[in-house]
Amino acid sequence: MISTNEFHTGVTIEVDGEIYSVVEFQHVKPGKGSAFVRTKLKNLKTGAVLERTFAAGEKLPRAHIDRREMQYLYNTGDEYVFMDTETFEQMTLKADDIGQKVKYLKENMSIWALFHEGTAFGVDFPNFVELKVVETEPGVKGDTAAGGSKPAKLETGAVVKVPLFVEVGDVIRVDTRTDEYIERVT
Repeated sequence: MISTNEFHTGVTIEVDGEIYSVVEFQHVKPGKGSAFVRTKLKNLKTGAVLERTFAAGEKLPRAHIDRREMQYLYNTGDEYVFMDTETFEQMTLKADDIGQKVKYLKENMSIWALFHEGTAFGVDFPNFVELKVVETEPGVKGDTAAGGSKPAKLETGAVVKVPLFVEVGDVIRVDTRTDEYIERVT
């Protein structure tokens, strides 16, 4: 159990049977009445953000999250197979468990699988991935006045906006948190 007075960013708790991570918190002591803690909680399974107020000192169950390094092997339909890099055990996750970042999965890529009470419920991706551009329109000379961009399809099927100078065959770095092009890798 953890008291709301011990909250800090990143603490994981259980609320109504769901696992949440504390994103923001604020201890409030009004002039009248008792103190309370205003929080923003992120559901670790769905990604939804919930605003919730707790009484100061209220106790909640702490959610212990295990992170294990896993290697992505392959997928069959919407099931993705991963291998634990320590025990070599394989596990399968559905696309819904992985979330929107599934579009960045590349064979042999390392990710962190999140477990609660022995059950995998999601994954943490690296902040940046390097992927090859497999399809994009050629940049037209003279179109750079506004610092334009164009869509590019990557080897995993993801589509991101890239500068006009990026060509098919280039390897680019993409920020998986914002889906934005960072730089061309040489």
